[in-house]
Amino acid sequence: MASAPITTSTRCCVVGGGPAGMMLGYLLARAGVQTVVLEKHADFLRDFRGDTVHPSTLRIMDELGLLDAFLQRPHQRLRSLNGVFGSERVQLGDFSGLPERYAFIAMMPQWDFLDFLVGEAKKLPAFSVRMQANVTGLLTAEDGSVAGVRGSSPEGEFEVLADCTIGCDGRHSTVRAAAGLAVEDLGAPIDVLWFRVGRDPSSEDSALARVAPGHFVVTLDRGDYWQCAFVIPKGGAEALQKQDIAVFHEQVVATAPVLLSHIGDVRSWSDVKLLTVKVDRLLDWSKPGLLCIGDAAHAMSPVGGVGINLAIQDAVATANLLAAKLRAGGALSEDDLDAVHRRRLWPTKATQAMQVAIQNNVLVRVMGSHAGEPLEVPLPMRVLTAVPALQRLFARLLGMGVRPEHVRSPAA
Repeated sequence: MASAPITTSTRCCVVGGGPAGMMLGYLLARAGVQTVVLEKHADFLRDFRGDTVHPSTLRIMDELGLLDAFLQRPHQRLRSLNGVFGSERVQLGDFSGLPERYAFIAMMPQWDFLDFLVGEAKKLPAFSVRMQANVTGLLTAEDGSVAGVRGSSPEGEFEVLADCTIGCDGRHSTVRAAAGLAVEDLGAPIDVLWFRVGRDPSSEDSALARVAPGHFVVTLDRGDYWQCAFVIPKGGAEALQKQDIAVFHEQVVATAPVLLSHIGDVRSWSDVKLLTVKVDRLLDWSKPGLLCIGDAAHAMSPVGGVGINLAIQDAVATANLLAAKLRAGGALSEDDLDAVHRRRLWPTKATQAMQVAIQNNVLVRVMGSHAGEPLEVPLPMRVLTAVPALQRLFARLLGMGVRPEHVRSPAA
């Protein structure tokens, strides 16, 4: 006979220990709300993609008094957005117009970001995190509202009863699927292959994106290695992976010659990870007892590297709107939960619209061109490169996002 699940209770149960979940767990616990974060993995050392910590997130860390300690972690600082488009170099953004303390993108592996945040959260008595806690479904009260979650861990089956459950479990969210929340698919014509190759630390090549006919490569400076993204047409991975890895090497190096000396680090297709790109959003982010935020509410394209930062803005807005009410006790109303949706829907729509426009008007065009064809720099890129004031404006829009949030939630 199967043993009964281990049952615990909490004021707020956050499902998913990614950027949105950990930031929200920290903010709620900081406000004195008893909060447990459930993370299905044993650690954070896995193949994350969102390693760009934008100025909007750095400002949040500064408002929390954590920025100086955070920047003690190894990172690189991207102060401008440079690229190579065909045979021309372009500069699209310059962060120097922002306050110096966060006038850059911090390039930091996401596991370091999460490790830092959970370390700070553990100092708060209202916070707890449970690793290897795989949520498999929702608990439902007699009135149909969500009353918590069920799942499994190495210790066995468990249930967490919660006054409020918040799904932060990513684009393949178990929570939103179990809740039956409807999703609007905006479409994505691309997928991305992720890999890393060694880098000479003395290299001064700072180009973030490299574009050649038919191919688009992103190179993120990690100090002693490049974290790379190779953009391919949607569904094109299977055909490419049937070929020898040398074919992949040739395509990458033709677009990004800077990778030539270390491309052999990619020994086989097992060193290349596929990210299936999705751009979607929930029609409703909540139902009684439940709220979804971050990628669980809106999957973002990797264009602009904004996903982690938009998710963190969601978490800050959620804490701003709900923390005091959760601390005061009593049930949250449907209107309380929907307030997060109302606050964050417009910036989500605006950001996704920009991503879709870039996908359709730049990336699709590049993917459809062939070797030997002239590749003309799009007019908006030429204008940005020529006008430094516009570069600062674009960097502010990209770095701070649409409707950036400030920390308004209380500190207990």
